[in-house]
Amino acid sequence: MEEDGKSPPDSAYGEPKKYDPNFKGPIHNRGCTDILCCILIVLGIIAYVAVGIVAWTYGDPRKVIYPTDSKGQFCGQAGTPNEKKPFLFYFNIMKCASPLVLLQFQCPTPQICVEKCPDKFLTYLSVVTTQQNFDYYKQFCQYGFNNFSKSPVEVLRDRDCPAMITPSKPFTRRCFPAISTQKGVVMVGNSTTFDDGTGDKQRNVTDLVEGAKKANVVLEARQVAMKIFEDYTVSWYWIIIGLLIAMVISLIFVVLLRFLAGIMVWVMIVLVIAVMGYGIFHCYMEYARLKGEAGSDVTLKDIGFQTDIRVYLHLRQTWLAFMIILCILEVIVILLLIFLRKRILIAIALIKEASRAVGSVMSSLVFPLFTFLLVCLCIAYWAITAVFLSTSNEAVYKVFNETQCDFSGKTCDPETFNTTNVTRLCPDATCQFAFYGGETYYHKYLIVFQIYNAFMFLWLANFVIALGQVTLAGAFASYYWAFKKPDDMPAFPIFSSLGRALRYHTGSLAFGSLILAIVQLIRILLEYLDHKLKGADNKCARFLLCCLKCCFWCLEKFIKFLNRNAYIMIAIYGTNFCTSARNAFFLLMRNIVRVAVLDKVTDFLLFLGKLLVVGCVGILAFFFFSRRIQIVQDTAPTLNYYWVPILTVILGSYLIAHGFFSVYGMCVDTLFLCFLEDLERNDGSTERPYFMSANLQKLLNKTNQTKPDK
Repeated sequence: MEEDGKSPPDSAYGEPKKYDPNFKGPIHNRGCTDILCCILIVLGIIAYVAVGIVAWTYGDPRKVIYPTDSKGQFCGQAGTPNEKKPFLFYFNIMKCASPLVLLQFQCPTPQICVEKCPDKFLTYLSVVTTQQNFDYYKQFCQYGFNNFSKSPVEVLRDRDCPAMITPSKPFTRRCFPAISTQKGVVMVGNSTTFDDGTGDKQRNVTDLVEGAKKANVVLEARQVAMKIFEDYTVSWYWIIIGLLIAMVISLIFVVLLRFLAGIMVWVMIVLVIAVMGYGIFHCYMEYARLKGEAGSDVTLKDIGFQTDIRVYLHLRQTWLAFMIILCILEVIVILLLIFLRKRILIAIALIKEASRAVGSVMSSLVFPLFTFLLVCLCIAYWAITAVFLSTSNEAVYKVFNETQCDFSGKTCDPETFNTTNVTRLCPDATCQFAFYGGETYYHKYLIVFQIYNAFMFLWLANFVIALGQVTLAGAFASYYWAFKKPDDMPAFPIFSSLGRALRYHTGSLAFGSLILAIVQLIRILLEYLDHKLKGADNKCARFLLCCLKCCFWCLEKFIKFLNRNAYIMIAIYGTNFCTSARNAFFLLMRNIVRVAVLDKVTDFLLFLGKLLVVGCVGILAFFFFSRRIQIVQDTAPTLNYYWVPILTVILGSYLIAHGFFSVYGMCVDTLFLCFLEDLERNDGSTERPYFMSANLQKLLNKTNQTKPDK
């Protein structure tokens, strides 16, 4: 191993850069690169816009928002006959206990839109017999029915009216029996039995409960979603305050790094250890407090999945698991700090230089907002297009019946159904709306459009991230290669770098992001296959799929690493993607010791900074939303699931911290590659002076003394 910490020259990794007296940073006289990929992404965007227009033409998001009656009409939709009828009413909800509900997600009973759900027990026979409540009962009959002169047998046979109505309450705009329990007895409308309207004996309300459960099989997720939405509506401003606090902490931390890098890094390390230590202490106290409480010794396996996370917080096993996880993380961090203590001192010197670079390019701290807005635009377009594509099907009607029938499940036309032979061969059959689908050419290839929508989202999102990386790399490279800092730097380094990237290297960025998008799409398809094979017993297929998922995960990480360094070389030299990726990889391999000593240790320190911001804001959010701070106990909103805003604040805080620290990360990576290039081009003599600062020259001396273990 050579004394300067570099690997011996090896032709397998290319030749070191030669001295060039004319090279002074990012090359300005450059040409367009990877033009073919530039044309491809432009054509892809045009096709993506075309897919969006087609989806917006045929799609109808109302199919997701509003319930649909047996004729495919929306309940409560403004501008329709059902505008004042927002609730869906089932003629006989007990039919929803049929297995057909689980197979086709539709109850084999007529469904109509009503103005309000029924609030009393009535049967059609009692209404006809007593000549009372005609007008009230009529609103639960088929649209336009007003013929009470028909015999009850004919009305019930033709399904003009329900045989009975029961007290109901609206849930997700659907009328379900108003079920309640009193002393363990299930009741509906203060009654345990009811008349089903067929003249038979009284039936137990548990039959209604069973039907309601099956009808609700598709709606349970919506119930949780609605509660989460309610939590967001009452806590959104507190979430914003939490995110603002995370932004302020991140900004203060980054600014302090500019002036007190060494001190701030050690403070950050101590605080991370302290925060994790407090987490261990808090978990132990909760574990000890729950000792002896009823139900606290139930295991996580016994309790199963619960949407209310507070259930788990009443279990001792939960806090024991948290404590063990935090202890393991604490030990790992401490051991890493012990073994990397000398290298941390070296990495701090690189962070100090990065702080000076960020201070000279202060607009770099704001630039991630531009990238964030473009990524949000990509997400919004993808989400809207996906919703419109998924709702661009046509209404499909099928034959539903209660008894055996050869026509069951066949498509039908509700306008001509009563004139067909189906009603003669299957007297109880009805033609009802089943789902949204279609047999046209467009509907057959709808899944292809969805895949293309996902692929273009991945491509464009990765392109936007790549544009942000190459822009920051160009700005920080102009800082490093300025012999007199900051006098020799451009007036607006960020805008100069962004202009070069868009003008000359759109194709190269599209090339790198295309490769990454393809790998990510394959990973998504593998996850889909894994989800489909979960119930399969083919262990060989599951093992092969697991291996593929692992390989493509590693491939994605490697491509991200290669792309990041390739974009730095593109920003400096203006070469195409493949050449830049090869040169960056060979440069790193020729200096593999320094890569291990400096770059990764610096990344670890910056990651600790993100953890510190997330940990501080997360602990504050936990104590606030769980009402454990006495001073603001009455101020905290009342929530269904207080973990919803907590997780939102934690995730948002991480993204905000990542946005600020990603600037430092990109700065460190750029300065590191420039540092390696500088060492190969120059020798520090009067004729070939280093471009690096005095701080980095001290760093060079330290790395020369840092030798790998033999």
